[in-house]
Amino acid sequence: MQKFPMTAEGLARLTEELRELKVEERPAVIRAIAEARAHGDLSENAEYHAARERQSFIEGRIAELESVIPSVEVIDSTSFSGNKVLFGAHVTVVDEETEQEKTYRIVGQYEADMKNGSISNSSPLAKALIGKKVGDSVEVPAPGGAKVYEIAGVRFV
Repeated sequence: MQKFPMTAEGLARLTEELRELKVEERPAVIRAIAEARAHGDLSENAEYHAARERQSFIEGRIAELESVIPSVEVIDSTSFSGNKVLFGAHVTVVDEETEQEKTYRIVGQYEADMKNGSISNSSPLAKALIGKKVGDSVEVPAPGGAKVYEIAGVRFV
């Protein structure tokens, strides 16, 4: 069975999402389908079709979470220290071309969220960073050509 590395916070978020889907979302969509059915002709009932589509999404997501959660391997990065990039690290990098600085946290694929600065450990950037130390430069393949970043800092929180 494949194991998925994840932080404790990531597992808690997935577990809460599963609970919400089962306890709140699923019953709500079942009620919405029943109400839409009561309006008559289902072939031209947009509310019914939207509710069925939502139900399909919810059931698919529940199935996905129920298969992923038992396969999670929680990695406690708070016990790590040093200047070497490991899973769970907050890594500050500087784009050597633009001098722009960004900080990312390396997490598992099911908790990655670029908007919040979390990148998957299987992403090209994370793969290039893992195992390197502060001061090292890494080259990352990108659609517009390779990007070079210098590791400016590593924190474990």
